[in-house]
Amino acid sequence: MGETADRVLGGCRIALLIVTAVIQIGLSLPVVTGAASAYAFAALGAVLVVAAFWVLRGRAVPWPVAGMAAVMVLTASAVATWAVPPGELFGDRHWVFGLAGWHLLVLLLDRPVAAVAALGAQLALTLVRLVASAPTDRFEIGGVVIVGLSVITFQAATLALVRIVNRRAGEAAEASAERDRLAHRKALAEQREADQRSRFAGQLGATLPLLAGLADRTLDPRDEAVRQRCALAATQLRRLFAENDEVPDPLVHEVSACVDLAERRGLTVTLAVSGEPAPVPTDVRRELTGPLMTALVAARSQARVSVLRTGDEIRVAAITDGEPGTRSNGSDAVDVEWHALGERSWMEAKWRSRQN
Repeated sequence: MGETADRVLGGCRIALLIVTAVIQIGLSLPVVTGAASAYAFAALGAVLVVAAFWVLRGRAVPWPVAGMAAVMVLTASAVATWAVPPGELFGDRHWVFGLAGWHLLVLLLDRPVAAVAALGAQLALTLVRLVASAPTDRFEIGGVVIVGLSVITFQAATLALVRIVNRRAGEAAEASAERDRLAHRKALAEQREADQRSRFAGQLGATLPLLAGLADRTLDPRDEAVRQRCALAATQLRRLFAENDEVPDPLVHEVSACVDLAERRGLTVTLAVSGEPAPVPTDVRRELTGPLMTALVAARSQARVSVLRTGDEIRVAAITDGEPGTRSNGSDAVDVEWHALGERSWMEAKWRSRQN
């Protein structure tokens, strides 16, 4: 949103700079007469050159520079206005009135309150000159006021229009960005759903031979190995369901799902969690909880499970009264260790985030 609005505002600044330069050189220069008017004209030209240094680079004039330049514009306007004969205020010789307002807009376009105040000061200076000339013709006074207000109103309307265009550009950019975010979230959701279906299909494909063996009685449910296979398949499915839940701490949620199913089988399981939640990729969570499921399935009656998070390292460990699982180094992302501790076994899966 900010970049689009800045580009639009930068284009408006350049357009105002060009319009002001054209008015000053093409319309005001031919009617400049007298030393005071010449000095005022030169001062306004110098302000325009200074402003162009930032405007042509797409940047706003810095506030200290813009403030001092605005004072210079008002001073030049006052000098040139006092050099105009009283009867010719707002006439051809009063070239500075409208021109100074455009200079103020170039300087203060990004600061609407200051710009309106400066335009008001410009009008006030001219009205002071009008009062000092002590006009007696009410029609002359009315005509002067109408012309002055018309010029200031047009310039103020230009300022308001630029601000509206800038705001609308920002809103349009924000709406476009929101559409992109929604499309991205939708694509991610669709991809996640497709991955979930694929994982479910894969898990069911691995479970079907087990179910078929139980159905045709080639597998004996009284066999300890068969019961462990069934327990492992059930735990894998339960963890897979938990993986799809929207929770603040997915890793602990999936570990808890494995623990819950072990407790349903009659195991006494304690779970300890330490450290602050940290983002863990889905595939890494699967590798961290895979050995845990194997350890819990092998447990006979009890297990202690722990999730430890310290800095850039996350560990999932389990001490059970079952046989140690297959000794393995895990994968490139997760290191897995199995050890026998007397009649107990110890498993630890470790992931360091800096590896990714």
